[in-house]
Amino acid sequence: MTKLTRVPAAMAVVAGLTAGTSLAAGDALAQSIHERVSQFTLDNGLQVVVVPDNRAPVVTHMIWYRIGSVDEPPGKSGIAHFLEHLMFKGTTTHPEGGFSERVADIGGNDNAFTTADATAYHQTVARQHLGLMMEFEADRMRNLVISEDEVRTEREVILEERRSRIDNEPAAQLGEAVAAALFQNSRYGIPIIGWEHEMAGLTRQDALDLYDRYYTPDNAVLVVAGDVTEDEVRELAEATYGQIPAGAETPEPLVLTEPPPLTPRVVSLADERVRQPTLSRHYLAPSYATAEPGEAEALDLLADILGSGTTSRLYTNLVVDSGKAVSSGAGYRGMRRGDSSFVLWGVPRGDRTLDDVAADLDAEIATLLADGVTEEELERAKRRVRASTIYAEDDSSRIGRTYGMALVLGRSIDDVREWLDRIEAVTVEDVNAVARTYLDPRRSVTGRLTGVDGKAS
Repeated sequence: MTKLTRVPAAMAVVAGLTAGTSLAAGDALAQSIHERVSQFTLDNGLQVVVVPDNRAPVVTHMIWYRIGSVDEPPGKSGIAHFLEHLMFKGTTTHPEGGFSERVADIGGNDNAFTTADATAYHQTVARQHLGLMMEFEADRMRNLVISEDEVRTEREVILEERRSRIDNEPAAQLGEAVAAALFQNSRYGIPIIGWEHEMAGLTRQDALDLYDRYYTPDNAVLVVAGDVTEDEVRELAEATYGQIPAGAETPEPLVLTEPPPLTPRVVSLADERVRQPTLSRHYLAPSYATAEPGEAEALDLLADILGSGTTSRLYTNLVVDSGKAVSSGAGYRGMRRGDSSFVLWGVPRGDRTLDDVAADLDAEIATLLADGVTEEELERAKRRVRASTIYAEDDSSRIGRTYGMALVLGRSIDDVREWLDRIEAVTVEDVNAVARTYLDPRRSVTGRLTGVDGKAS
């Protein structure tokens, strides 16, 4: 019914440019969509973003709450995700399953997800049903009903989810261990789904305490994307969400900073189920929220140059030209409330080992730090990012998600609108500077995943 997901790293969703679309034409389309985006705030503090797109008579309705796994009380890991599940159990007005059943009856779809920083609920329906979605969602913002039987049943559901997604997946187990080593102070080192022993003890009161504190209009962002106008959304929002009083006290988002890392760390996992050994190296890096001006944009472009696609440095040098690796790449998770990570990875080919992959990545980083990136590489990266962003504009719900995540993290609609301009302003010196600062071995945790014999099983 619900799914645990992570939000894209950059403010743009990476895709490809459609055939026959020029960058100039794409620029005009992207600009017009972003220019139409508007924002207002209800008297009770609910922020509302409207993304008009009249290409189809469809709307996506999203309500974002500033409550993620990093906000959970100590000893209650997984409670944010658990509450997300329980939010589908019905209200005083609508019995269990009534919301989802109604969405299905009108031909729509609904779901939800929990991240480290936020929880969001979304529905996509025909435009004439937008008011109904607001009525249902506003109702469960304040009138949730949870029985002890439902808590027991749903607790078993999330425990089984953990067993299937984490405990039965060696790569996921290693990922948890790497995160715990990388984030020594902030709660990003605690899994979103929770630690099993703490999940097993979550109670009805734990869920209600979190619900009462965080599920208030002044702690939420409403995003409506699709065939609507601002006036329509304002009228419906005031008639539904606007009737809910603000919370007694708006929670302050929890942001814990990391201490300066002092030494490289290595985390290894050997498991007979591993078919392909993999090495990943994670560097502690700032997010868009914590970086100095221009740094996050430079890190996004550095990730593109190093490891985005088949023309990137790592893929070209390690996979195509030398045949040393089956695959290799890089990534940057910039959209977080606190510090984040920059990652490189490689999968060895044939009889080569993870030690060989580590040496290959070390050599690539050494070359990067010694010689820097080139103007040509940077310009190619900018073109790819711009093209990908323009292509993403074809889906208004994806645009809405971008704005929703940005605002729930304390960013503004102008931050999203001006992102490509800031990308264009990044220089070679900027990219080289973040590489020198953040690709420091002392900031790294290396994850090694192998079979029981040190290779694939």
